[in-house]
Amino acid sequence: MTAAESDGSAHPGQPAEPERAPPAAWVHPSAVVDDGAVLGAGTKIWHFVHVCSGASIGPGCVLGQNVFVAPNVQIGAGCKLQNNVSIYVGVTLEDEVFVGPSAVFTNVMNPRAHVNRRDQFAGTLIRRRATIGANATIVCGTTLGEGAFVAAGAVVTKDVPPRVLVQGCPAEPAGWRCDCGEALAGWPAAAEAACAPCGSTYAVRPDGGLDLKAPEAD
Repeated sequence: MTAAESDGSAHPGQPAEPERAPPAAWVHPSAVVDDGAVLGAGTKIWHFVHVCSGASIGPGCVLGQNVFVAPNVQIGAGCKLQNNVSIYVGVTLEDEVFVGPSAVFTNVMNPRAHVNRRDQFAGTLIRRRATIGANATIVCGTTLGEGAFVAAGAVVTKDVPPRVLVQGCPAEPAGWRCDCGEALAGWPAAAEAACAPCGSTYAVRPDGGLDLKAPEAD
């Protein structure tokens, strides 16, 4: 192997190179990250973002312009929050969640300006790999199942099963989506579904959602 073909491994008698640390989080100068907030490695915080004290953002996330993250909010690894999204107290995002631009979360069911309901925040849980389209509204107290897909402009008022597409106002089930994002045939009567582009297969749950099947052994 010539020098130009070297794979970077140490030669006999030479010490191995130490593992490189993952890149630190990057924060745009216009953003505000309060003391006590935790940013994971490789996360990017763009213009005019505000991350409050106690919030935890996992590694590899991207927070677009004008995102707000409230105190003590938990955001998992690999999430993408597009411009103008506010994650309020009571909202939790698991890993690899996509939130489209100007999507809205609430945290009080019956707000009044003159009534303090800070002790009545209703939790909202967004499970792993869920997608929320632009301008969608997620009413508090709901759970989006793993891989759930909320269409742009939809208003979600109840739980969404795993990998179910919902659309409209109020949002209603309208199909299935693969973890890769492709539409799946068979809705709503099939007992299983398969994705031609990526090869994933799913079993239908009693609630109409989909569970990913384990790959068959060779």
